[in-house]
Amino acid sequence: MYSIVVENIYMLVIVTLISVLQNAFFALKVEKECRSVNPNPAAFERVSCANRNCMDSYPTFLAVMWCAGLCLSQAPASFAGVIYLVVRQKYFVGYMGQTSQSTPGYLFGKRVLFFLFLMCIVGIFNYLLVRFCSSDYKEYVETITSAASALLLLP
Repeated sequence: MYSIVVENIYMLVIVTLISVLQNAFFALKVEKECRSVNPNPAAFERVSCANRNCMDSYPTFLAVMWCAGLCLSQAPASFAGVIYLVVRQKYFVGYMGQTSQSTPGYLFGKRVLFFLFLMCIVGIFNYLLVRFCSSDYKEYVETITSAASALLLLP
């Protein structure tokens, strides 16, 4: 029983742990800027704001990634999660330079979150179809979402 549960969520767990490491990296950047020998208030404000912005969207990311993985399929949800983490890194680094450099990462991150949200909705809808209409389209939908997750790589 335990191995079946772990088999269905291990990729989601790995992406979650990577995201925790990324949060620790962001926090270390803020701490480093705070403890620098010649503190620059503008640089500290940018790093602190970038960290705060990333943390604001973090619960939403975790919720939709886990819901998409549990309700539909963990592989495309995990892939989208990894893409989101890469985009969030791009956003953070871009925000530390100039605020305008963070815009592409922000917009791309919104697109990934929307994809995960749609996966959640489709998974819930499929559950309702199985429950009330005895029609299971999960296999077809998993194929479509696996193919669609590759479209996330397009700019």
